[in-house]
Amino acid sequence: MSSVIKSIDRGSPASRSILRPGDELLSINGSRIIDVLDYKYYSYDPVLRINAKTPEGKFKVLMVKKAEGEDLGIDFENYLMDKMHHCANNCIFCFVDQMPEGMRDTLYFKDDDARMSFLMGNYITLTNLTDREVERIIQLKISPINISVHSTDPALRSMMLGHRNGGRGIEIMRRFAENDIIMNCQIVCCPGINDGENLLKTMTDLEEMHRGVKSVAIVPVGLTKFRQGLYELKPFTRDEARETIKMVEDFSRKCLEKHGSRIFFCSDELYIKAEYELPPDEFYEDYPQFENGVGMMRLLITEFESALKMAKSASEEPFCIATGVAAAPFLQSLYDTAKEKFPSLDGKVYAIRNEFFGETINVAGLITAGDIINQLKDENVPGRMLIPQNMLRHGEGVFLDDLTPEDVGKALGTKVIPVMQDGFELCKIMLDTDI
Repeated sequence: MSSVIKSIDRGSPASRSILRPGDELLSINGSRIIDVLDYKYYSYDPVLRINAKTPEGKFKVLMVKKAEGEDLGIDFENYLMDKMHHCANNCIFCFVDQMPEGMRDTLYFKDDDARMSFLMGNYITLTNLTDREVERIIQLKISPINISVHSTDPALRSMMLGHRNGGRGIEIMRRFAENDIIMNCQIVCCPGINDGENLLKTMTDLEEMHRGVKSVAIVPVGLTKFRQGLYELKPFTRDEARETIKMVEDFSRKCLEKHGSRIFFCSDELYIKAEYELPPDEFYEDYPQFENGVGMMRLLITEFESALKMAKSASEEPFCIATGVAAAPFLQSLYDTAKEKFPSLDGKVYAIRNEFFGETINVAGLITAGDIINQLKDENVPGRMLIPQNMLRHGEGVFLDDLTPEDVGKALGTKVIPVMQDGFELCKIMLDTDI
């Protein structure tokens, strides 16, 4: 059963109680525990009355005292204590639909689960959210929730999501805003479909929900070479990217004056497609859309430059950096800046073309090990190779093609070092010194 206890953390409040692995957690302070959201919400208080049942069917009633907000320390067979909600949409831009056959099964799973949005930051569309789940989110004050909006026009949103309930999601968002549920939103912008006047209408509608809508990222559609039989889409041209940036920045400037926040931000990728310089650090406020690629490169630059000022020395050991085509010029600039301070620094930046998905995909996070190996096998690769951590699948340590950093290192005769999206860590590892 979903609420059966798998293990109890040593030294936790639950470990000091009569709860044992195998017991089924029934309720906390009189509220039934159905999934992880119930568990986390109802176990927040400092004094808990817990009802449980042993594998033999005997009931337990116990009191647990702990610090307010302290986790009980109970682990379940399934993190969600329930099946993950599968996506019911057929989005015209879905990246999963654009992947080749033969990859591992987990890469083809599409989730659309409000619990994962709250707990892990996943983006959801709200199309499969039941009335009960909407009410529970409002009742439990579950925030923030990350929502894929794309358009606030009901017909257009339904078309883009491939789901007749697309318009219902906007009504749910209005209810969330009225009840102070914080939402971070994204708009996957497709030229000729939801850009231009449609984008302006979407931003206008979302601004009206500013009580709940904290931030909105506008990101360009990503198109791989595996689109046979899918909806016909086109990538942004330079001029289209520039027009979109101007519209968003003009609108966000008015939001800043009215609400104290820009709310709407274009992703780094749009600025790169437009061949524009990235906005300054202060433009991004508290970086609310960092995980969506908004300001990610600017923050990396800002952190790197701060770290470099503190650095006292640098190693002379040769190294290289392998990254995506989009990020390569920025990392080259950081390396050049570091070399000005430490002339003995010996490094090289390799821009890896995405031949696996197609060269229209130029972000580092979608680079495969095979592309790195094939493009650098004839290079004199030094003993250290730095790669962005996001090239590897979270928690698994493998590239999208299932090869490991060790596989790349063995093929190229180097040591592959994954680096987090953190300018201080990048500077420290690049210079191979303490900061």
